Amino acid sequence: MSESSTNSNTRGRRAPKAPELGVGDDIGAGDSHLVADILPTNLADVAFDRMKEEVGWKTMYHRAGGEVPRLVAVEGDIAEDGSFPIYRHPADESPPLSQFSPIVARIRDHVQKVLKHPVNHVLIQHYRSGADYISEHSDKTIDVVRGSNIVNVSLGAQRVMTLRLKKDRKLKHSAEGPTSTSNSGPPPPEHTPRTAQKIRLPHNSMFVMGPETNKQWLHGINHDNRPLNLKSAEEKYEGGNRISLTFRHIGTFLVPDANDPTQMRIYGQGAKGKTRAEARLVLGSEDEKHEEEVKRMLWAFGEENQRSDFDWDAAYGEGFDVLHFSLKKESNS
Repeated sequence: MSESSTNSNTRGRRAPKAPELGVGDDIGAGDSHLVADILPTNLADVAFDRMKEEVGWKTMYHRAGGEVPRLVAVEGDIAEDGSFPIYRHPADESPPLSQFSPIVARIRDHVQKVLKHPVNHVLIQHYRSGADYISEHSDKTIDVVRGSNIVNVSLGAQRVMTLRLKKDRKLKHSAEGPTSTSNSGPPPPEHTPRTAQKIRLPHNSMFVMGPETNKQWLHGINHDNRPLNLKSAEEKYEGGNRISLTFRHIGTFLVPDANDPTQMRIYGQGAKGKTRAEARLVLGSEDEKHEEEVKRMLWAFGEENQRSDFDWDAAYGEGFDVLHFSLKKESNS
């Protein structure tokens, strides 16, 4: 629940009002739902302030340039051999990963009890006001253990998440248009609005997003620049600040090279070497294969963001040994 994409504007017919869904409703593709009061009261009451103190907030940048409109941090499991999970998505670089801070570790314990599968990585985002947002996107799953859920815990001010069917999914269900586009002939009809849903994310809630929802729908948090007098008490909680924690079960790892700790090796689900013994050096910008791999990886990211019939095995199965797209080296320090 972390990168940007371009919002599509519906032309022609006015879109019907998106239904507001909550606890007890089937959301998205039916494999997603909202959990209220994920944390016990004694933890929920202190978690927001403790996170502001304990988390090492950083600024992240879009590939196209400019700061991401929220503060971010990354935490996860760091093993005794120095290996740690890596989540790749379209950013020039990700903040360095730190070991789970004490308060995040406590939140993670409650998440895993409800989720019934482990999570070893969290992207933490601080929405400082209604002006901070995240554009509609699908989470990139090259490194997310296949079949696992992605969960988002909300602390602080209530914000609204929008889910919207991917454009190709809408076309498949439209009697007016084809299922794909081409360079010949008229463009497919776009006056049929795409189905959307809105989910209020109050303080101390957890949104569980299943893999089919991520595959078929885009999700995002829109601007909310309404004046304070038009906002509810829940929306003004913590001065309008919201902290979100997106937990994932990651299957790709980085580990320092035994002969040169300044060099990193990569292995696991999203890498070419699938096991620890097969870990390969991360391709640096000086490597002749780096640019080619970056281009292929970005193409795959774009396909996953646009296609509900995304072929994971064809796009990601071979694996990639590049990280993000800047010249700086990845580090866990």
